[in-house]
Amino acid sequence: MTEDTSEKSDRSFGNSLYPEDQKKVDDFVNRGINSVKRKPFRPMRLVLMLIFVVTMLSIFSQFLASWAGAY
Repeated sequence: MTEDTSEKSDRSFGNSLYPEDQKKVDDFVNRGINSVKRKPFRPMRLVLMLIFVVTMLSIFSQFLASWAGAY
């Protein structure tokens, strides 16, 4: 079964709402907190920030340990 055939047979790809119900859904989605446009989530940016913060905390803890005479 090809991808096109499976998409056509899968009803989740089609609009199964009546037009008046779809209008209610569209109105709700465009109202209040749902209407705020957000930037896309960037997981690699988050990973890089975490690596940077953990590295800086590690360097700081090494500095504190040598300053306090633990080493």
